[in-house]
Amino acid sequence: MTNKEERKRILTGIRPTGALHLGHYAGALENWLRLQDEYECFFLIADYQVSDKADDIDSVREAVHEIALDWLAVGLDPERSHFAIESLIPEHAELTLWLSWWLPLGMLQRNPTLKAEMAALESKSVPVAFFTYPVMQVANILMPKAHLVPVGEDQLPHIEMTREVARRFNRMFGEVFPEPEGLVGRVPRLVGTDGNAKMGKSLDNAIQLKDDAETVTKKVKSMYTDPTRLRATDPGHVEGNPVFMYHDAFNPNAEEVQDLKDRYVVGKVGDVEVKEKLATVLNNLLDPIRERRAHFESKPKLVRDALAAGTGHAKKVAEETMREVRAALKLNYLD
Repeated sequence: MTNKEERKRILTGIRPTGALHLGHYAGALENWLRLQDEYECFFLIADYQVSDKADDIDSVREAVHEIALDWLAVGLDPERSHFAIESLIPEHAELTLWLSWWLPLGMLQRNPTLKAEMAALESKSVPVAFFTYPVMQVANILMPKAHLVPVGEDQLPHIEMTREVARRFNRMFGEVFPEPEGLVGRVPRLVGTDGNAKMGKSLDNAIQLKDDAETVTKKVKSMYTDPTRLRATDPGHVEGNPVFMYHDAFNPNAEEVQDLKDRYVVGKVGDVEVKEKLATVLNNLLDPIRERRAHFESKPKLVRDALAAGTGHAKKVAEETMREVRAALKLNYLD
């Protein structure tokens, strides 16, 4: 094992919109757990980037705590990785502003993720922060000079934009930033329990990591399956069936999953059995996570200490990066 200073760096994070769910686990967290042994990891709580919560700052504060709890609960280790709060590192805002000088608005408008989010807003008023947050995502990645960025599939356009900005800056002002690579998780996209491609608390279609066993079982029982299948003896469809997508993502018993699929397509197993087995699998996965979460909930100082230590370290790294950026931009007006 190399020393932390010798390892390449990772920057990844999440917007504080609430407690985390199975989509976060499969798409990101299990990857982070593995990577924290190989890289120096910066896990960022991106609270600057929740302009949609402008009228409910209290919920942002609560979500910051919830996310840190979930990170600790799944096994992320603040002794090996850095839990950082974006707004407590003002250098992120400074780098965002400088980079915005060289990031064309057209590049943002062509970003497919941003276009989809804007379409979802429909007639709602769009705040200026809606356009600045993608620039800040670029700044966040470049700040610790990250080499690798674990992301969901829908975030890959942001990584490509970051690479382009890094190339442009380095070409104009000298080599400062590495060009980061994106890394998609084992499950690129997990659908909601209702089959919706988008998952979240507001849609009531997510199984949260903190849900108790009874809640998980209840949510699994209500999961969308095959609408064309009226009886257990009817042949069913496995492809696109959320219950089987969750089995594929979380059931470690491949033989059991294949047996269920084989019987399902010929009408020899009902949704009840398939869902019962899935509920057992998910509760087995979540039991140790819930246990660790309860431990840290009872010791809130450990959560605060993890955030304080990680943010403090990330700020020192940010200060060093900004010294290099200011030197490259020749901002030493008073020297």
